[in-house]
Amino acid sequence: MSDVSRPAVEWPTLAVAATIYMGYGALTLNYHSLPWWLVLPAGGLLLAWHGSLQHEIVHGHPTRWRWLNRALVFPSLWLWMPLEVYADTHLRHHHDESITDPLEDPESYYLSQEDWARAGPLRRALLRFHNTAVGRLLIGPVVSVSRLIAVETKAFRNGDFRHSKAWLLHLLGCVPVIMWVSVVCQIPLLAYLLLFVYPGIAITLLRSFAEHRARPAVGERAAIVESGPLMSLLYLNNNLHYMHHETPHAAWYQLPARWRAGRDVVLAANGGYHYSGYGEVIRRFAFTGREPVAWPIKKSS
Repeated sequence: MSDVSRPAVEWPTLAVAATIYMGYGALTLNYHSLPWWLVLPAGGLLLAWHGSLQHEIVHGHPTRWRWLNRALVFPSLWLWMPLEVYADTHLRHHHDESITDPLEDPESYYLSQEDWARAGPLRRALLRFHNTAVGRLLIGPVVSVSRLIAVETKAFRNGDFRHSKAWLLHLLGCVPVIMWVSVVCQIPLLAYLLLFVYPGIAITLLRSFAEHRARPAVGERAAIVESGPLMSLLYLNNNLHYMHHETPHAAWYQLPARWRAGRDVVLAANGGYHYSGYGEVIRRFAFTGREPVAWPIKKSS
């Protein structure tokens, strides 16, 4: 596939950023006049959208100035993941030859065969539920946050302080968010965690739930989820995940045209790994595991 152009400033992405922050400000300022059942989906969607914006920033968008890109997402709206930790792990995830390998890919949801063999009945049941769409939405945020804490704590205990600066910047980015939420908007922190953060992470995890599978052919491991315009905008077209892995430097708004132009070639290359939308994903895998928990591929010695 041909190279893509990179303008100095990607205005569609800046428009998305402005919309997110204006929507977030309006929702939080009017929190006390809105019912919880409206705040929860609105808050979750806004924070998931902000997470999609972070993904664009990690890949060098929307300007040529790294400091400005980072500043756009300096406020950590969902509080849990340091941007630079995400950048480090996500860019390692883009080493395509190791995608889904739990020993090499930091974003893999698979367990190694050894870890699966050591897992007790309760953990196995939990992980099997987590491998369903409903499980990913309900307990996925707890699993993801717990996993982050465990990995980072282990690194610090082993004397690996590479992410120390990332955590410091993250804490600084949490301060204005907590001050805005707690002091300006008078939203209890627990309510913010339950009505904004938790659903925001869950909605993001629905995307990652469908985007990879373990197959011997590396090219068949990334999905195309041909979603509608709203979900595509929410995920900034990262639902066209194969296209993103093919051209990770392409801006989100450039991916649909590339997908339409190369549809047949793409589906041949990724082994037909395609869903018509997230409705299909939920219908097929609501309570059915989409993939085995243990990574099923045997490495050649």
